[in-house]
Amino acid sequence: MTPTSRALIAGAAGASALNAVTYLDMAVRARPASSAGEDSVGQLADLAHVDLGNQQTAETRKSGLGPLLGYATSVTAAAIFTAAGGRRLSTPVSALALTGLAMLASNAPMTALKVTDPRSWSAADWVTDLVPHLAYGAVTAVALKALR
Repeated sequence: MTPTSRALIAGAAGASALNAVTYLDMAVRARPASSAGEDSVGQLADLAHVDLGNQQTAETRKSGLGPLLGYATSVTAAAIFTAAGGRRLSTPVSALALTGLAMLASNAPMTALKVTDPRSWSAADWVTDLVPHLAYGAVTAVALKALR
């Protein structure tokens, strides 16, 4: 198995963990889903001059493409980490590095697109973002180690 294949598998596993923790948080705290993924798709489509269709069609496409952006971010973060030689780090250090990389890879583009502004986040907002990303980092690191 190639390093890229291992990274893709580990990143997908990490994305599943991130989503599971996010959905559990939504269920426990009865908080609504974030629209950040869908908003990002809308902004990207506007920048690329891509017509997503009439309002109903566009909303449906954004609701499908938004989560796919999350999966793409997850596998890309794992691939970058692997390509940069992160496999040589201990599992705890890898988990933290992957957590930070995933947070940066998701929040930086959304900030650039003006979908969010982390400077305005409360402590609770930061925890809501951090905890699922920690799950991503831990599961991705463990998966990468297991796939060696």
